Amino acid sequence: MKRREFFKAAAICGAATTLSAALVEQKSTSMQENDPMNQIPLTSSAGTRKGDMLYRTLGRTGEQVSAIGMGGYHIAQHGLTDDESIRLVRAAVDRGITFMDNSWDYNEGQSEILMGKALKDGYRQKVFLMTKIDGRTKELAQQQIETSLKRLQTDHIDLVQHHEIIRFDDPDRIFADGGAMEAVLEAKKAGKIRYIGFTGHKDPHIHLYMLKVAGEHGFRYDTVQMPLNVMDAHFRSFGQMVLAELVKQEIGVLGMKSMGDGVILKSKAVSPMECLHFALSLQTSVVITGIDKQEILDQAFEATRTFQPMNRAQVAQLLAKTKEVAMAGKYELFKTSSHFDSTAKHPDWLGGDTPAVQKLAPPSA
Repeated sequence: MKRREFFKAAAICGAATTLSAALVEQKSTSMQENDPMNQIPLTSSAGTRKGDMLYRTLGRTGEQVSAIGMGGYHIAQHGLTDDESIRLVRAAVDRGITFMDNSWDYNEGQSEILMGKALKDGYRQKVFLMTKIDGRTKELAQQQIETSLKRLQTDHIDLVQHHEIIRFDDPDRIFADGGAMEAVLEAKKAGKIRYIGFTGHKDPHIHLYMLKVAGEHGFRYDTVQMPLNVMDAHFRSFGQMVLAELVKQEIGVLGMKSMGDGVILKSKAVSPMECLHFALSLQTSVVITGIDKQEILDQAFEATRTFQPMNRAQVAQLLAKTKEVAMAGKYELFKTSSHFDSTAKHPDWLGGDTPAVQKLAPPSA
């Protein structure tokens, strides 16, 4: 080969190699951009720090709430005496947790009763109080709201959420004539509640349907509560499918089941701190976590004290650790079993079918 031909061939090979590398890099960048994991909205700010607690804005409400919320279920569990539960709630408030979670059905009402006792002596004024109702009919929803007000010993609840939206007919029942939304809106008009939201843990498609039905009725929720954890990203992902829509609508995001009631930790893939830091790294207003003893309360404050928002690379590295064990939803029992479905075990809490359904299919005698 002549010298001139050699250099010409080398130049062509070099150009081809450069073009090939550019195409590979472009393809890699495109794949990264289209990777569903990269569609999960991350926060760019830890929030406002006061002491060891962080505070964030609750969607378009403008309310400033603690980034960690105290789960109401656990305060009436694990053999705690009433006095111990009350001291635990007050210790949380004294140290900076302002968001209180609860539900009409938790522990047959004991969680609300204990919360009500704990929030006496001026503590009610220091917190943002949330509870949930199960009733799908106006009548039952009204009854449950009134019961919650009495148990919580307050004249108003900051946030009431429709609980366990885990069936596709739940939104239709709530927004039907004579449905629960009528009771909730009347309670808000009467000053008994300030904001309205909904919760669910089964399937992100049901959350999206609830948002759709609400929109069709000219209503936009103030908050939505859903599972956001290190395994959710791999299976029926609320983080991938719902979170961006909530951010778009400026709806306050309440993350729950960061550790799946401890089940996720049994995978041995992640630590409690990794679970909390991941959930806090998403565009959440509050991460609600169960606190049943002093050590767990300390853990929550350690999580916020040491928290810095994770970047995409850090999130990808953490999710890679959980991918294999998370793919089938084995450790997210709230999605794959009825273990956490309290309303499935107590359908009477929901109420009867809508009038439209009863007209088409009258109850058998």
